[in-house]
Amino acid sequence: MIGINGHIAPGFEAIGDAFAAAFDGLPQMGGALAIRVDGRSVVDLWAGSADARIDRPWERDTPSVVFSCSKGLMSILVARLAASGRVDLDSPLAALWPEFGQRGKDAVTVGDALAHRAGVPALSVDLTTQELLDFDRVAALLAAQEPLWKPGEAWAYHALTHGWISGEIVRRASGRSAAVAFREMADLLGADAWLGLPAEHTGSAAHLFVGASLQGLVAQQAAQRVPGVVDWGDRAMTLGGALPSTLVGEAEGFNTPAVQAAVIPGAGVVATARAVAAMWSATVAETDGVRLLDDDTVVAATRERTAGAPFFDAPPPWPRWGAGFQLDSEARRYLGSSSFGHDGAGGQVAFADLDSRVGFSFVTNWMEAVDDHRATRIVDALRGIVA
Repeated sequence: MIGINGHIAPGFEAIGDAFAAAFDGLPQMGGALAIRVDGRSVVDLWAGSADARIDRPWERDTPSVVFSCSKGLMSILVARLAASGRVDLDSPLAALWPEFGQRGKDAVTVGDALAHRAGVPALSVDLTTQELLDFDRVAALLAAQEPLWKPGEAWAYHALTHGWISGEIVRRASGRSAAVAFREMADLLGADAWLGLPAEHTGSAAHLFVGASLQGLVAQQAAQRVPGVVDWGDRAMTLGGALPSTLVGEAEGFNTPAVQAAVIPGAGVVATARAVAAMWSATVAETDGVRLLDDDTVVAATRERTAGAPFFDAPPPWPRWGAGFQLDSEARRYLGSSSFGHDGAGGQVAFADLDSRVGFSFVTNWMEAVDDHRATRIVDALRGIVA
């Protein structure tokens, strides 16, 4: 039995059982779970290893890379700017970022670009890891990129490029860099969350491990590639060589201090589960005296903009998207129709639910892929309680 640390409020005991079950058969895994209801912490748990190589346990304040959960947090920033009138979700992105209007991308709206409809899920040029660390360099290349389809008329998951889109929206609309704007939002809640891990926290993040199902999926995808045909899905993850297909390795990708310190808004937030849950909670309920979004802003930002089959063939179920927010769907089941959030590579899940005033975050350093039910079972248990 894994040793579980933390607290569970009365009535939420089933959540503890589901969290413990996430560790079954994964003795090297570490992870944390935080849930708030009406702003109040009802679950705050952690367990396992932050780095099994050196027997470092997961502590109360262990941060971890949350991968694409970063997109949801960046979308909160954009929604806040929309609420203040500095961003119009239905106006062309090029009105904020004129350089992005090149090569037929002039008409795509801010909201549709955030909903993976901009036509630039990957770059056609190969990036080095060093170039990946340069936010301005990648943003310029993305602005100059020719879209793969007429923007706004189809969608495909912008696995990493989404972050430079949201980051530029924040920078152009607020006058602050994405990293500074994110830090200001986190500071409102006293949250241990960073977009670009500061030097004083180097080495604090959990070490990431690639599990068997993720290794197998990447190997299967590589075997199915047709020579001479661009695999845009892989390029979306690797940017042509800047990252491994799994996003991490023993000493590469998001396991390295340089990548963790870089501003990569589509995947690079480093945070504790407690911090992420607090930020999501504050989108739907006053949390530690802070409300990040009002109800009307949530409704506007979570209007469905993308659903159905993507531009590149993929079997169902398919996700649904608002203005950067992942909505409840068969592909990612949350609590119900008023839920919005974002999951992340390897098993991370974070979201809020407007009806039940829930903020949720599950993070793990043990990355799996196919049939990974760890977070899903926790969400299912929570649904049974709050329903």
